[in-house]
Amino acid sequence: MAEQRRSQRPSSGKPSGGRPSSSGRPSSGGKSYGGKPSSGGKPSSGGKPAAGGRSSKSNERSARWSPDSERSDRRDSRSGRPPAKGGAKGGKPGADRTGRKNDWKRPAEKQVPRTAEQAVYDGPDIPESITGAELDRSVTGQLKGLPEKLANRVARHLAAAGMLVDEDPETAYQHTMAARARAPRLAVVREACGEAAYAAGHYAEALSELRAAKRMNGATAYLPIMADCHRALGKPQEALKLAKSPSVANFAPEPKAEMTIVEAGARRDLGQLDAALRTLELAPLMSKSRGSWVVRLRYAYADTLEAAGREQDALTWFHRTHAIDADELTDADERAEALEKRLG
Repeated sequence: MAEQRRSQRPSSGKPSGGRPSSSGRPSSGGKSYGGKPSSGGKPSSGGKPAAGGRSSKSNERSARWSPDSERSDRRDSRSGRPPAKGGAKGGKPGADRTGRKNDWKRPAEKQVPRTAEQAVYDGPDIPESITGAELDRSVTGQLKGLPEKLANRVARHLAAAGMLVDEDPETAYQHTMAARARAPRLAVVREACGEAAYAAGHYAEALSELRAAKRMNGATAYLPIMADCHRALGKPQEALKLAKSPSVANFAPEPKAEMTIVEAGARRDLGQLDAALRTLELAPLMSKSRGSWVVRLRYAYADTLEAAGREQDALTWFHRTHAIDADELTDADERAEALEKRLG
């Protein structure tokens, strides 16, 4: 889900655009809370909510009226039991036992504005097409301890966040906040909230949420994001401390590359260009893999070479980056062209 964010150009100071630009965002344990959309017309990753999406309250109401419950209502009618007056339970307005809405609502003069806390709890509207089935099974498995309706609502907010996080990270963050308001003690929810906060540029909040998730499940996959949050908050020394965590040595190649890029960026923040270059030179820059993590490593190295005044070397590495950047994650070709014109 966040491959595009991982391609951003490293900077020597604070990240441009309000987001750390020298690192990507590894997903927890190799999985994303957004999951892969299942077939059957689900929104594609990064899509915006469908027009005409119903409000959160109507979504919860409709969940009560599954086909099974409708058959049960018909059996009640055959047995001679009349439907409850005014609604499905306790005479509450909203819908009768056949599922038809009675269009009742509180008179306008008695309606009051939602408080900020209530607005967070409600969250943004969820498109009807999002069911929660889009989530990875490892995520839905962690929701099974919740009551069924609550688990469904949390799952739908997480799925919506996963689909929006690249194109509309702020709305994705609001979805995760709504999930957090309902299930704050689940690590997967706090992880999702932290990742969405990071994508939206809320670095202090991201750091807090990811720390909470780490306390709950002991995972270390969040360390590169947490280190990049420290960079964004103007604390490169804290980023370097996380980069030296013992667990980093056991990382898989991709998260290790992410941490290397963040560590090099922190060195650049401190004006230590030579140390940044040494950090990147210890990484597998010449890996035969064409994975996005190799693309980002090479780009970070080329960018740091240029910042250090080694323009001819930088040109070589921008070309090497472009050679494996089939998905155009970076602007290595443009950077190379600009350098060629400058060098004559």
